[in-house]
Amino acid sequence: MNCVFLDRKTFVNQVLTINIEHQVTHFKAYDLTREDQIIERCKNANIIITNKVLLSETTLAKLPKLRLICIAATGVNNIDLNAAKRLGIAVTNVSGYSTPSVSQYVFAQLLAYFSRPIAHQKVVEQGEWQKSPSFCVHGLGSEELAGKHIAIIGYGNLGRAVATIAHAFGMKVLIAERPKITKIREGRIAFETALQQADIVSLHCPLTEDTDQLFDHHAFSLMKPTAVLVNTARGGVINETDLLQALTQKKIAYAILDVLNQEPPTPDHPLLTQQPTNLKITAHIAWASNESQQRLLDLIALNIADYTDGKNTNRVEG
Repeated sequence: MNCVFLDRKTFVNQVLTINIEHQVTHFKAYDLTREDQIIERCKNANIIITNKVLLSETTLAKLPKLRLICIAATGVNNIDLNAAKRLGIAVTNVSGYSTPSVSQYVFAQLLAYFSRPIAHQKVVEQGEWQKSPSFCVHGLGSEELAGKHIAIIGYGNLGRAVATIAHAFGMKVLIAERPKITKIREGRIAFETALQQADIVSLHCPLTEDTDQLFDHHAFSLMKPTAVLVNTARGGVINETDLLQALTQKKIAYAILDVLNQEPPTPDHPLLTQQPTNLKITAHIAWASNESQQRLLDLIALNIADYTDGKNTNRVEG
């Protein structure tokens, strides 16, 4: 069994390991792979590991030895699943590996926004405390998370983990029902009602036809002008033009984005060139703690081992 890893560089720490030596006879990892390099690099591959490299029907048809594609992520949109099924190629993904990392990121950002530790540190660094006639310099102040309403959009593993932490902070958790659903499940509230009541909206839903551009002008018009939006899901869930308008017109107070519609973004991306002061953008790193990355690689190794044993662990259907 020959295995090729097409984009090893999407994992930052070279100390991380993937233990598949018992399942494969030859393993080759490339930092990154362009589309025009796939066929040559994978012509003898029985197994391909890919995070973001696209594997189209045309490409798959030219790889007759390929038997298994291991997606190094949860999302499967970079693989033509129907073509893989027709060609008898099994496809697996991984899930649940990043839950602690993403939920920690959400609250790290919320605490930075509401507690403002960097601003308070600068009070001392700039000598304001030393000159103060009072024992305390309030600076920009701070707010408590306790008592605030957090609306969770997408209540899978990630949404549940964020809810658990929110409860620990004494927050009021609003679990939003899916948009345009008239029958509200027990324990949830209508999507639009959740937006109206929320002080914080945290996105954890997949990108589907129903969630594509879900947060648009209408959604922002429902939110409080003091509301904070956090997106660790997919960039396409947000209409970025409408978000920029909502931020510049102060329809919402702040947005924290770890994902964008295009990744990596172009230098002239509107949210980067016009980035208002009430917008924070990070480079899709919420998932990427060292522990999370190792869990992901361990799950890929499990998928390969189970495949060779005839099991359908984490199998994705076309």
